[in-house]
Formats: sequence, C-alpha cells, structure tokens
Amino acid sequence: MAKESFDKEIQFLRMLVLTSGAYNRQQFAKRLGISVNTFDKTLRRLKDIVHATYQQLPEEQGKEFAEAIRYRYDDSADPMLLFLFRAKSLKESESRRLSLVLAALNGRSMTASELLDCCMADLPADLSLPDEKTLRKDLKYLEEVGVIRRENGARPYIYRIRNELIHELTDEELLDLYDFVDVMANTQIPSVQGYLLRDGLKKHLVRSGAEKEAVEPFLYKYHYHSRILDEAHLFAILDAIRGRRKMKFLYFSPKSDKSYASQNTNPLFERESQGKLETTLPLKVVYDHQYGRWYVLGYGREGIRKYRMEGMTQVETGEPAAQAWFEEKQAELMDRIRYSWLIDTGRPVTVRARFFSPGGSEPNFIKERVLLQGQWGEIVEESEDSFIYEITVNGTQEIKPWLRSFGSSCEVLEPVQLRRELIAEWKEIRAYYESV
Repeated sequence: MAKESFDKEIQFLRMLVLTSGAYNRQQFAKRLGISVNTFDKTLRRLKDIVHATYQQLPEEQGKEFAEAIRYRYDDSADPMLLFLFRAKSLKESESRRLSLVLAALNGRSMTASELLDCCMADLPADLSLPDEKTLRKDLKYLEEVGVIRRENGARPYIYRIRNELIHELTDEELLDLYDFVDVMANTQIPSVQGYLLRDGLKKHLVRSGAEKEAVEPFLYKYHYHSRILDEAHLFAILDAIRGRRKMKFLYFSPKSDKSYASQNTNPLFERESQGKLETTLPLKVVYDHQYGRWYVLGYGREGIRKYRMEGMTQVETGEPAAQAWFEEKQAELMDRIRYSWLIDTGRPVTVRARFFSPGGSEPNFIKERVLLQGQWGEIVEESEDSFIYEITVNGTQEIKPWLRSFGSSCEVLEPVQLRRELIAEWKEIRAYYESV
C-alpha cells in the first residue's frame, strides 16, 4: 500500500470514528476532500485489508468487516488503525517475500544466497522474482527491526530468526508476559508495537493449545482513537529528530474544512489544495494526555511552530541540519516551553488557586490529585479546610480545563482575567439548569 494511500485511510478512519455514522457518503467525501467514487474505493480497500488480516484465523475466529470497523465508535472494541499496522503497508510481493524468508529461517540458519534460492523456488509465478540486492535490503530491514540476526561477522553472513522469547519461556511464563503486554499496550504510549507483540504472543499461545479465556483475561474500552492513528507518523518523526532532518508535509489545521488532499500527479488535473505545504526542522514531540493528541514542535521560516500530528499528511524527510545549529534551536525551544503547561509559548503568568478539601474525607483526594497532576506548582498556604496552589505557566489557556475540572472544589484567585473568564463560564453553565 502506497504511503500516500496510507494517509488517506488514516484520515478516513479518523472521520469514521469522530462522526459516528452522522455523515452520509457525500458529506463524508466532501469533508475528506475526495470524490464519492474514491470514498467507495477506499471502503473496498479497507475491506480487503481486514480480510487479508484475518484470513489466516480459523473460521470461527474470523472477523467480518462490520465487526472490525463500526460506524459507531462505542461499538468498537479494538483501537482503530491496528489492522492497517498488521497489514504492514507493504506491497503484496514484499509481504510474500518476507514471509518466505521468515518461514525458511524458522527451521535453520541460512545465508543470503540460500534464502534467494528459496524465494526463487517458492514465490508464485505471477509475482516478480527478487534479485540479490532486493533480498539483502529485506534482510537488512528484518535485522534492524530485531526479527533476525547475523550469527557470524564475516562473509558470507549467516542469518537466524530471533525467536528465543517464545521458545525459552514456559507456557505459564508466556501467559504472564501476554497479560503484562496486554495491560501496557492498552494503558501506555506509544502502543502500536505493544499491540503487535501482544498479537504475536496470542497466536503462539493459541497454536500451543491455550484456552481462549486464558489469553483474553481483560477487556478494554478504547477512548482515544486519534492517539493510535497518529502513531503512523510518530516513529518517522522521532527518527527525523534523531537524524536532525528537516521534514516537508501537507498540513491541515484543526480549523480547516478538509482533512486530506490526494497527491496531484497529473498536471492537467492539478488543483489548489486547502492544506498548507510546510517545511520544518522537528525538535520535540509532545503528547497531551487530557485529549489524547500528539503535537510536533519544530523550527521553520516563521520561527518555532506547533503542529497537531493528526493534520500532517504526505510526510517526507530531507537533508540533515548542522548539529550545532540543531542544538541551538533545541535549547531555544526548551527555554520557550520552560513554563508551558503543555506546549504554550506565550508570556509567563502566575496562577493562584484555592482548593477546598472534602469534608470528613480521608485521604484528601483533592490534594492528592493536585500533587500528582500539578507539575512544578507548589502549595504555598494550607489550612484544615483548604490550601492555596501556585504555579507560573505560559498563558492560562492550557491550564484552564484542568482547573475547571475540579468544579466547586477550586476557586481561582489570580490572575484577575482568568478568574473573570471562569466566572462567566460558570454563569453560562448555571443558566442551562435554570427552571423552564
């Protein structure tokens, strides 16, 4: 599957989850910036991917498209996009070739020439046969991701599969490992690799005769679909930061009417996109736990810029920047976000708030939550029934939802402007509940 096509399906799934079936085909296609015909083709493509993902399972365990992708987010048990990662975004020839290589190495160690002979003998006639250069690139990729390793340091290299994890542990230890990975993948970030490891362990346990109930002890309700959708770009961006490489991408802001635009390969049909072509040097990736969003902070022509990762499409990396210049810009960014509650780079302001302790409640869960989530803020005054919390932050926009979430247990004292804003918001909420 092409990289550009992967972007389209990511945005397609995001819209599917966010609208929960409220859009018809025409509205859906218009919001995405594609034709109705492309909408239908994308839907068929997703069906094919789901079918390819689950066709190896026994019939009673197979999943139909309606079970894998729901138009109502509350009917979805698994986080979206996982099946796209399972499909690996590879061409069919690449997928078949890698499968043959791993199957051949499963029994014994082999050289590259021996693996090439296996591919020549077992690949179907309708698929193009690989040359030695292509196969060596495949082996290098498998080695980089930790699936295989070289046993000797001199040519010809001998490769072996790395499956010690499942062969050196007992069934009971594998079940404990599966439970641990299952919990971590559903509660920690990033999580895609954890889900893929969980699926691999589950297949091995099922093949070895483990009961279904034994490998599915927990059920989760997934809330932040964008979180895992955005992981499609996360590791490419982190790799660009490690390599000090600039990035170019088509960006759609959250306020944009559209969230996707296809690449214009034919100049006769070239049209103006609503997205904005951006070039930036990525410096930092930030995750917002409250809303389940990823942000990229970078340096470009306009200085330090912030991008929501969900709006980034057609991501490409460029030439590396000089190390001294990169470190200078990183230091500048860290100084700008020193007092950021999340990513705000505005003017620092001191916030003071009084938190009221719950009467007769031990332990004091209000205080515990403030100490846990309050970052570098401090409790500067304390009495039996309340305490005053103080923190210096860049602007008040990002900290406001956190303060508001305490309801009547929090009274903002300073700054005056933030206090007035919250008073106005609470008056508006109060008006909703007035007698009709």
